[in-house]
Amino acid sequence: MITLKNVSKEYDLVGSTVNALDDVSLTIDRGEYVAIMGPSGSGKSTLLHILGILDTSTSGQYLLEDYDITALPDREHARIRNKHFGFIFQSFNLFSELSALENVMLPMSYAGVPFRKRRERAELLLGDMGLAHRMQHLPTMMSGGEQQRVAIARALANDPDVILADEPTGNLPSDKGEEIMTTLESLNENGVTIVMVTHNPEQGRRAKRRVLIRDGKLEDEARHA
Repeated sequence: MITLKNVSKEYDLVGSTVNALDDVSLTIDRGEYVAIMGPSGSGKSTLLHILGILDTSTSGQYLLEDYDITALPDREHARIRNKHFGFIFQSFNLFSELSALENVMLPMSYAGVPFRKRRERAELLLGDMGLAHRMQHLPTMMSGGEQQRVAIARALANDPDVILADEPTGNLPSDKGEEIMTTLESLNENGVTIVMVTHNPEQGRRAKRRVLIRDGKLEDEARHA
């Protein structure tokens, strides 16, 4: 499904070059549940951003469904990103002035989905997340766990092939974090590909595959039953 070939990412910082990713090759198959792990500053989030086309590599190839999208223009990258990927962030990234319903509807508006269908799907997704009673609430009126479930509903709005989650439980207490992990596992059981960045060893062990990264290099891989 996704193949990175010899991908590197360099940043210029105060006259010096930082290698955030160094010759990384990685394949993620449809239906996998992958945890990307490693110490702080190892390149985990950079790798996730490359996978989600939120950032582009300095060198190397990106293949999506065996099609090389590396050199496509930004507009085409945005179209692919909106169609194929859903994103969940540690800080939720909800629009504070929009209700839960409006936050979930937003990605569908970018995709050109008619208003009635946007609303119907947003209501369905929020209902599935146990938030039918919170649809008209602003993010500031909800708990952290509820906000993250809104974010998951938003990530699912355009029926993506892949959910990319960057420390999705990092700002939550353990009981609410467990709710989010259970939700991600349920989505994967229903065929959604999950790629999650986490520093939590226990969460990493719950994934079906663990990818370890250190100093921008893939160091090890492990699979779990």
